[in-house]
Amino acid sequence: MNIEVVLSPVHYASRAIKQRHVTVAIDILRATSAICAAFASGVDEIVPLDSLEPLRSYSAAGYLVAAERGGKKLAGASCGNSPTEYMSMDLKGRRLAYSTTNGTVSILLASDADRTFVGSFANISRLAATLADEENVVLLCSGWKGEPSMEDTIFCGALIECLQQSGCNPTLVNDPAMMAADLWSLASSDPLAFCSRATHVHRLESFGSAAIADIRWAFRRDTCPLVPELVDGKLRLIS
Repeated sequence: MNIEVVLSPVHYASRAIKQRHVTVAIDILRATSAICAAFASGVDEIVPLDSLEPLRSYSAAGYLVAAERGGKKLAGASCGNSPTEYMSMDLKGRRLAYSTTNGTVSILLASDADRTFVGSFANISRLAATLADEENVVLLCSGWKGEPSMEDTIFCGALIECLQQSGCNPTLVNDPAMMAADLWSLASSDPLAFCSRATHVHRLESFGSAAIADIRWAFRRDTCPLVPELVDGKLRLIS
């Protein structure tokens, strides 16, 4: 297995692995964590969108509108990108049209891969098991508005460790992958505390107690043992 880490969507086009590969889109705070939570709460499918314009037509077609910009739920949206909010909802059989600042942009950017998955601490073990037989894996971090983020980077390191422990013996093909693995070795004993000085953690903390609960939830492992995959523009769970 070859693993490449891309620290920001702005670097995705210049990645080294361009032959057949799978890509994992990552936005720990909070889009991919929230996606896993929504599926755990019963959602049938999620349509990721990189702009707000299509939301009205999806709403008219019966989709629940979920939208966030700058970390805050948009006015008129039923949901934002709070995983704890999704976990408190009964979404059985619902469909979501979902647009966020960073995460859904990365998911759609990664749609050129042979398979595109969503990754978070909430599904890390199940995701590692899904990736175990892959030859080429690209881990795409969403970061924040073009900049890398600490939380996405350490997740890549955690996933690399999971794959190593499962016997995959992956080759880390670029410096960001090696950096992620080394950073995780520093963070692994308490990733939440390690990321306490991260800029996006501080940004969300300023929003109040609900966002602080999201931060804590997002660093918990295996709360949602499922793997969403993008197929024909829609996220659905793999069997």
